[in-house]
Amino acid sequence: MRDRALHGTGIRLTELAFGGASLGNLYTVTSESDAHSSVAEAWRLGIRYFDTAPHYGLGLSERRLGAALGAHPRADYVLSTKVGRLVVPNENPTESDTEGFAVPGDLRREWDFSRDGVLRSVEASLERLGTDYIDILYLHDPDTSGIDDAMTTGAAALIELREQGVVRAVGIGSNSAGAVAQLFRESDIDLAMLAGRYTLLEQHGADRVFEAAGERSIVAVGVFNSGLLSTSRPLPGAKYNYEPASAEILARANELADLAEAHDTTLPQAAIAFPLLNPQVASVAVGMRTAEQVAANVELLERRPTAALWSALGV
Repeated sequence: MRDRALHGTGIRLTELAFGGASLGNLYTVTSESDAHSSVAEAWRLGIRYFDTAPHYGLGLSERRLGAALGAHPRADYVLSTKVGRLVVPNENPTESDTEGFAVPGDLRREWDFSRDGVLRSVEASLERLGTDYIDILYLHDPDTSGIDDAMTTGAAALIELREQGVVRAVGIGSNSAGAVAQLFRESDIDLAMLAGRYTLLEQHGADRVFEAAGERSIVAVGVFNSGLLSTSRPLPGAKYNYEPASAEILARANELADLAEAHDTTLPQAAIAFPLLNPQVASVAVGMRTAEQVAANVELLERRPTAALWSALGV
């Protein structure tokens, strides 16, 4: 699989990255066998960038990913995780998690972007992942935490860890183009993981991000816009930004599907390939629950649309 340089870091990312939210039982249970086989298939097909977070299944995704990657030399892959949500004991345990993951509610998340909170989060992640360093560390949704100085204190702590060699590169992961652009302007971060704002449907949603980033890199996620672009035609009840898609958005998605068909391709093929037209995009991260989903996403990436489609779209 082709890879791209992460500007200024010495790190190279495969153009397709394994998104680990499903390993944390996002929305529904992922079996242990599926979790292991999906990572194994990703490795077999050449994926070498794997992303996770403590938020995903209250640490379950990190534990599963660490176990699955443990058979491979640590220097042979790139691993990223995130800080901002500490996983702590739940004083009032619930039967299940309340934030979309099918796991027990005996643990809970605690927002913390302080230096101490970041250090505690990294220490716990290293243990769950079974590694002694992290390649890329992101601030996770600081703009939604309700903490006024989350980006300031969090970025300072990440940069300190980078200087100490605990992590190789630091950035922000968010679906807010404004927050990402702000941190690029105000801090010495290396990259951003931008969710849902630079897609076939939102071709100019990240213009200010790229302008603020300069030569620094972007990892694009949410390229199917909550599943709207993941099928040849938007399905009934399709979501956009995690909410039911409006009639206007559905109409635009169907227009894109028509255009894709006219150029002998499909909506998901175009959606996964679009961000990589921009040389500032180092990788596209996609969630994958099973080995079959991994193989399907790799096939989508390999079957890239022709230049005629991009010309018809004006990109």
